[in-house]
Amino acid sequence: MNAQTTCPPAFLALAHAMADAAAETIRPWFRKRMEVDAKADASPVTIADRDAETIMRRMIEDAFPEHGIRGEEFGVCRADADWVWVLDPIDGTKSFLSGSLAFGTQIALLYRGRPVLGLINQPITGERWLGTGASATLNGEPIRTSDKTRLDEAILYTSALEQFDRARHDHFAALAAKVRFSRFSHDCYAAGLLALGGIDILVESNVFDYDILPQMPIIEAAGGIVTDWEGRPLADASRYDTVLMAANEAMHRAVLAVLHRG
Repeated sequence: MNAQTTCPPAFLALAHAMADAAAETIRPWFRKRMEVDAKADASPVTIADRDAETIMRRMIEDAFPEHGIRGEEFGVCRADADWVWVLDPIDGTKSFLSGSLAFGTQIALLYRGRPVLGLINQPITGERWLGTGASATLNGEPIRTSDKTRLDEAILYTSALEQFDRARHDHFAALAAKVRFSRFSHDCYAAGLLALGGIDILVESNVFDYDILPQMPIIEAAGGIVTDWEGRPLADASRYDTVLMAANEAMHRAVLAVLHRG
């Protein structure tokens, strides 16, 4: 086994079991009134976020206590372990609180800093994207990114335009002016749509590792490209200033040309 590119079956089974458990925890709270707390960065958090991460962390500790964990709600433990799980119990808490379906649970597994498994699960619709090595699937069926190469045919998404500083906002505006149309606020669901070929470009700014690392194996296995806005690979870091996901190499080159001019 090439441990850097292959996910052991027992680890894959745990990822699915955690997604199932998180979904069971989240579903009863969907479109229900609940208390909303503010984290240090003013982003919202709910009992559903916390309880879903708690149960996933417990499952990791029970199954593989030597593994590391990096979670959105409860931080890091055993960060220097070879195998590290990255957990985002509800990516898109604002969407969740609004009753929108544009949210999901995200799980990644890293081997020495490199994602070898990515999973996005939508607890209400039952859609589950999975990326491992050369395989990307939606509910077990193979998926592929778009083959569009022209910006004027492309659909552009971003999760949160308010995360962009002035300069990056200007770069985004230059790109948006070149594409067919743009949409906002779909969080991890946008990455799923990119892997499916429904959209062609996803750009983000000022995002955390738990936002992006679960998406990378899915996008890359489906044929897409993931870099920063300079075209550089994303390093093992807790936060990313910029992220660019494109459907294919030609689209990636076209986007970089505009971002650098913008």
